[in-house]
This record gives sequence, C-alpha cells and structure tokens, in this order.
Amino acid sequence: MSESTEKDQYSPGPQPPPEHEETKSEESEGTFIEHSEALDATSDKQPFVPSPQLHPENVVNYSGRSSARSHHDEKRPPPEPISDAPDGVHRMQKFTLYETSTRYYIVGADLLDERYRMLKIDRTVDAGELSITEDDVVYTKDELVQLLAAIEDGNLAHGGLKTRCAMWGILGFIRFTTNYYMLVITRKSIVAMLGGHYIYQIESTDLIPIVSSTSTKKADKNPEEGRFMGIFGNLDLTRNFYFSYSYDITRTLQYNLSKARQALKNGLRPSLTSSADYNEMFAWNHYMLQPALQYMTNTFDWCLPLLHGFIDQCKIAVFGRPIYVTIIARRSRYFAGARFLKRGTNDLGYVANDVESEQIVSDMLTTSFHAPGGILFGSPNYTSYVQHRGSIPLYWSQESSPSVPKPPITLNLVDPFFSAAALHFDQLFNRYGTPIVVLNLIKAREKVPRESLLLHEFTQAITYLKTRLQDPDNIIYKAWDMSRVAKSHDQDVVEKLEETATEVLKLTGIFHNGYGDHYPVQLQQGVCRTNCIDCLDRTNAAQFVIGKRALGIQLKALGIVEDEFIRYDTDTSNLFTHMYHDHGDSIALQYGGSHLVNTMETYRKINQWSSHSRDMIESFKRYYNNSFMDAQRQEAINLFLGNYIFAKGQPMLWDLETDYYLHHADPRMKRHKRSYVKWWTDAHLEKIPIPPVVSVGDLNGRDISFVDEFWLEYYKPKALSTFPKIFSYRMASTSKSLKAPDGTTQDPSPFAVRNQAADADIRHRRRSTKATNPTMELNRQLKRLSLQRWLTDPTVERMQSHENNLRYSLNLSLNDSIPSIPGTNPKSDKEALPPQLWTMEQIVYHSMNPSVSKSEKAEYERYVIHPLNLPIVPHENIPNAPSVFVNYVNSGSPSAVANLRSKGEDEAVYKTFVDAADNYIAGVEDPAAKMRYKAYQGYVAGKGFKQLRAESLVKA
Repeated sequence: MSESTEKDQYSPGPQPPPEHEETKSEESEGTFIEHSEALDATSDKQPFVPSPQLHPENVVNYSGRSSARSHHDEKRPPPEPISDAPDGVHRMQKFTLYETSTRYYIVGADLLDERYRMLKIDRTVDAGELSITEDDVVYTKDELVQLLAAIEDGNLAHGGLKTRCAMWGILGFIRFTTNYYMLVITRKSIVAMLGGHYIYQIESTDLIPIVSSTSTKKADKNPEEGRFMGIFGNLDLTRNFYFSYSYDITRTLQYNLSKARQALKNGLRPSLTSSADYNEMFAWNHYMLQPALQYMTNTFDWCLPLLHGFIDQCKIAVFGRPIYVTIIARRSRYFAGARFLKRGTNDLGYVANDVESEQIVSDMLTTSFHAPGGILFGSPNYTSYVQHRGSIPLYWSQESSPSVPKPPITLNLVDPFFSAAALHFDQLFNRYGTPIVVLNLIKAREKVPRESLLLHEFTQAITYLKTRLQDPDNIIYKAWDMSRVAKSHDQDVVEKLEETATEVLKLTGIFHNGYGDHYPVQLQQGVCRTNCIDCLDRTNAAQFVIGKRALGIQLKALGIVEDEFIRYDTDTSNLFTHMYHDHGDSIALQYGGSHLVNTMETYRKINQWSSHSRDMIESFKRYYNNSFMDAQRQEAINLFLGNYIFAKGQPMLWDLETDYYLHHADPRMKRHKRSYVKWWTDAHLEKIPIPPVVSVGDLNGRDISFVDEFWLEYYKPKALSTFPKIFSYRMASTSKSLKAPDGTTQDPSPFAVRNQAADADIRHRRRSTKATNPTMELNRQLKRLSLQRWLTDPTVERMQSHENNLRYSLNLSLNDSIPSIPGTNPKSDKEALPPQLWTMEQIVYHSMNPSVSKSEKAEYERYVIHPLNLPIVPHENIPNAPSVFVNYVNSGSPSAVANLRSKGEDEAVYKTFVDAADNYIAGVEDPAAKMRYKAYQGYVAGKGFKQLRAESLVKA
C-alpha cells in the first residue's frame, strides 16, 4: 500500500476495443439511440441564461463563520439522511473525456476503479445554450466497456468515438460572446494532506469549446471571441490555485469539523467530504459553477470549487514524532484586483486584499479526523488558528502614474456613519465571532501626510462603531506605527509584536478538537484583523509573530512542548519563517505584482547589507507592474469572476474607463436600509456553540467509511509507488537540517537554537576567503555595488563562477608542481596557473622540462610498495604462511593478536558445522537425483561432461 504520488500520471479509463465483433449497423445504432434517449429523459431543455450581474448582495444567507451554522443555496442539494443513504462515499477522482462529432462523454471513476459514471454534453445546441445530461446509472468496468463500444459503433459513420484527454475534474462553464466553454483540470500536484484528504495545486488546465466538430472549423467566428479568450488566458491558473476532492478548503478546520459533528447529531450524512456547502466568498469559480448547478443533479461529483491564495505544509520531527504544520491562505473573490486599482472597500463592506490565513498543527500519530474507539470527527490531534488581513474599510484610492512612484492617497467619500465599515465588521462577526482585534500598523507621522490621513479617519470609524455596541470590547483597536519603530535604534519591533501576540491569543484562543472531559474541545472565538497600507510587508511580519506565538500554544496543547514560547533560530522557527515568507510572497505577487520588500530579517535587523539591492529590485518590480501590468490583470480577474458579462449593445471590457460599477452595487436597485445606530446583527454576536460527538455505533451498523473515505484516498491500496514519489516522504522537514555545517552531530531537538555554530562557521569561512583569495572577494563586492548583477546573463555568470572556483582550488593543490617559466618572474605562487590555463609558451616549456611534484612522488611510492601481489587465478598451492598479509596483521596491536584464543567448546561446535560427510548423498534414494548430485560433484572437481558421461557408462 502506498500514498499518492505528487504528480499523478493518470492513464485514461477503459478504452473501446480497437476491433469489434461484426454486428449489424442497425442494431448498433439502435442500442446507441436507446441509451441516448435514456440519458435525455432527465434533461431540461431550457437553456441556461446567466444573470446580468452576479453581485455579492444576491447571496442568500451567507455565513462563513467558523461554527456549525451553515446555509444551503436553493440550487445546492440538501444533506442526505443517514437512514436513506444506500451506500458509503464513493467519490470520483479520475475522469476521461471522450468525444464524437455531436457529443462529449465524460467518464468518472472512483478510487478503486470499480465504479464508473457518465456525463453527456450536447455539442449541437444553439449558440448561448447548454445541454448537460447526467447518467444516474453506476457501471462496472465491463459494463462501461460495452457502453463505449456501443457508442463507438453508433458513430462509425461520423468518425467514431475518440479519447480527447484525461482530466482530474471540471472547474465550470463560461461563455464569452457565443458558445460555452468547459474549463477542466489536466494536471495536478499534491501540496498538503489533512485528515487523510489530499489538497492539490493545479498544474495545467484546458478550455474546451462546446461546439460541434464542424463549427470549430468555420472561419466566420466572432472577432471579439478571440480577444476575450486572450484576456481570460492572462489569469495564470497554474499559480496558487487549489482544490480538493474530499475536503472543503474554502472553510476553516473549525467550521468543517463542527459542521460534520452537528450533521451527525441531526441524523444527516456529514458534508465534510462534499463541496456542496462551499464558502462562496473564497470559491473563485463560483460564477462558472452556476450553469452546472442549473442542469446537473450531483454537480459537485463532477465539479470542484477553486481556491486562490496559498497552501503549504511541512513536518516537524520531534524525536521521530511527526508534527504537520499547514498554512492555508484564502483570498476573497469580492472586490478582488490589483494593488492601485482596488483600495479600501466597496459599498457592500468587502475590502481589497481580503485574505484569511489559517495555520493547522496536527500530530500525525493517527491520520484521520476520528478518535480511537470510533469517535467520529473527535480526534484531539488537530489544532488551528485563523488570522485575517484586509485593506482599511474606508472609501479611499490611489491613482497610479508611471511618473509618481508613491501616488497620494485620496479619501473619495466621507461617510459620517461609516456604513461600509459597519457592514465589514458585521461580516467579520458572522465569520469569526467576537472579539475582533484590529491591529493597525500604518504610519502616524509623516512629512507629507499620506498614510496618516487614513489613520485619523479609521480611528474615528472604530470609535463610532464601538460606542454603538452594547459591549465595546467586541472590537479592540490597537494602532502602532511599525515603520517608525523599525527605523529607530532604541526599540525592538519583534519584542513589541511578541507582546501584542500574547494579548491577542489570550483574547481569541485557538481551536483544539477533542471529545469528552479528558480531551475538551476549545474553539477560537474572534480573530485578529491586521492591516497596513498595502496589507503586505508589515502585515505579513506581524502575522508571522502572532502565528509563531500561536504555534507554541498549539504544540503545547498537543503535548509536544512544556513552554509555549518558541525561540528564534531553532529548526522549528526557521521552518515556520520560510513558510510565512513564501505565504507573504504569494500574497504580494497576487496583489502587488512583486515579492515582499521587507521580510522578517529586515525587522529583526539580521539581514545582510547586500539584501538592500534585493529590496530595490522588488520595489522596482512592484512599481513597474502597478504602472503597466495591473490593467491587464484586472481585466482577466473581472472576466474570470463574472464581474463583467458580455451583452449586446453594452461596452466591451477593454473599452471601460473604470470597473467601479462592476464591483459596487447598482444604485438603481432597491436595497434594505440598515440602521446607523444598530449596525450589527444580534445573531452574529452570539458565542459559537460546541457540537457533541457521535460514535460509529450510531450509524445503523455502518463503519467509518460510510461518512469518510480517507483510508482509500490516503493509502490508495491499488497504487504502486516508491518513497521518492510519496508526498509525506518528500515533505520539507526539520530532520533534514540536523547535520551541522562542520559535519559533527548536534542536538536532534527541533527546538534547540542553531545560530551560534552556524554564525561561527560563516564568519570563519568569510575570514579564510578574504585571506586566501582576495580577488574573488573583491569581485563579489564590486558586483554588489554595480549594475553588473542585474545585467549579467545568469548562464555566463554561473560558468564564470565555476571557472574561478576551479582555478582557485587547483592553484592551492598544484602550486608546488608548477615551476615558473624563466623570465616571467611571478610575484607569488598564487599567480601560477593550472595546466589547463597555460599558454602555448608554458606548455612547450613544461614539455621540455618535466617535473614531478612532491605529492605525485609520495602517491607513486605508496602505490609501488603496496602489497598487490595476490595471485589473479586461484590454485590449490595455498601457502601455509602467506607473507602477503604480514604487513596487514602487524598493522594492529601484536599483543592483541597474540592473545586471540578460542574456547575448546566453541571449536567443537564449529567443527561439527565445518566437517562435511564423505558420503553426503547417502540419504538420497532417488536414482535420478543421486546421478545429478554425482554429476555436480564431478563438475565441481573440474571434470568435463564427456568424462563424466564416460565414467557413468563404465560403471554401468
């Protein structure tokens, strides 16, 4: 049994036989038509017509809170009662797309390749229409092969049945101007595993047009269609887009486990392994899923919600005990866009750069979410902590300009009741509960007021909202000029953030799953909302410190450590720092167009002075992307999310001067007016309940696989793999950094500080490099200070570096073997060149005056006197006292060798095993077997087969 490999190479499903038995075409066509009519019997012929706009205000009963509260869209299937469920979970994870001239056939297979289902898509419908038919029949492998063969026979006259591609799921359907397209996943890779459920990153996608084979060859296509497809392709789906077949990654671990336990309590099948209740806020393909929801019954057996953000997982090895640390960042699809084009908030309370970051720490002694003894979803080995970042919820903007690197900040609208901010915080209450800790890190004092303008306005907004609350502590506001403290020499940024993190964790707590009195459940109540001006550099550093503090509490809750504080420069801290650095880089690339400019090394003041050039490069990248590339990215996002929908007579996407009306509510629509005084919802302020646990005994005789298919997905009993391909084997781990720089062993604890030895080794290497090779060091310093670093071709740079290292190393080892040429008068031995760099004059001189170095002479002498006079061919004349081994024996201690004696009883035992019977075939009674033994004895003695044959005849 083995786990899934990182990049699954999927072989297409059962193929139709290349040669079928001869049958009448009428019978084949009749079989195909009968099956086609059976499929069409459940089809709805009404075409799907998308709404003009899919705004967030149209969402019914939205609830993303980390509690058991949930909503169910009218188009989504309701939970299934356990008593009515005929069988367990059999989720499809492998798909094959077949095509004929008039239809697409998608065949889905379960994990064991034992159950198959089929989906049919009509390619001959009119432009703008969509016809999808789902076959409710579950086929075996033989039945599926027969069905595909029947479809093949029925379409022989029109090209037959062809395999289009193997795929891993459907992301949805989208229409630009005429026909629909189907977006499918063609390659994936594993990035994380939670409770035995894998999380995948998209590696490749394909946009398949749903038109007939003849229509694709027409030349009179809409000229605007190609431009829309080009804009759609500008959004790279292979970067930071994730999905899962059996775990809802759009919601937090606390919500998923609480929802599953509550469903079991109500007698329903838990939807942990179903995506039907996904969080619309973080499902970036929500718009493309609407046509599928319109026509398909079991939509999420075929389609997958898509998460955009960041996911990473690593392992902390605590003396052989594996602890998994997972970071999941979820980017909101509301008011999404590029940095200077999306600032502040819209009138619906959704802010720019809204990202929910969750860190999950789990003890992997057991894999699943279930506790021993059949306690469903009650494993105490899982903890999590959630943070939030988002732009300041005010109406403000910055007009990007290529001539102005830092555009001025403008307050576009002054609302005395701060209605948008009130909507935003009410949503936070709904999602996370109370309290909401607001950590504001923007600048307080500036020569030219920019950020400080927002500080004053935001402080007024928080004060107004707090005064209206019945409990003002539901919002806790902390403003701190982090940039100013970082530039000062008498204050420590990290120390101040550590104090803030301790206060935040006391207010919100963490989520720790469990059951009963021995493992009580702890729920996170509230969240820390962190922001700076961009919610990138300073925000990521603050979230890292808070996350590191939460990591210590999570490890203590799991019984790993006694002290909640994790020191810096340990393996655990360094690994967590790298994860949060990648987390911040991904969010910065998505929103700002470049990596982080200021990292934790900057705020800890341990970064090298050469890193300033790297900061300059990232600042320049961010400036360039914001000035020239943001408009294209924004168009792609608006088209992908469905913010813009093509309509005849309306302006094209590329003709819009602004996308303001695509992200704000239509002023002509009647909206419910909220109270300026009671701006919150009472239900959102209630404490999150703790649902009870349910055991396997309450499932009417069914086992755990009825509600959770984690075992098959994690172990994949029918898959054959190797260790290098297994995800958990290749995962980044602290155990890979146990070897010290000097090769010595060190403390295997991942919580031991490592910086002293490493720093000493680095300083030693730097001193030795400066003393022995000043030219190389000088070249490196000059390179840091010039444009050469940016303009040099990387390939040439690597070749030059390798050549310099080779030249330097050979000079050290061969300087005693390279005599100087008369007349050259070298200044030192370091200027002597190795043979491969000699000039023609030097080659001729050394050929005429050969010499042997001292090292070569010693090597040759050792080779000559080495006892290599053993006989090549073995013979019977073995010397009794081999002098060959005298030197080897005398190399040890003579006294130790002389004292080596064996006991008499040991010799007797050994003799019984060594002595062989003369007549060793006495016990063999079979004449044929005895003859074979005798033949083998003669063969070992060196007799030929002819001689053996002659002896046997003589004896006979």
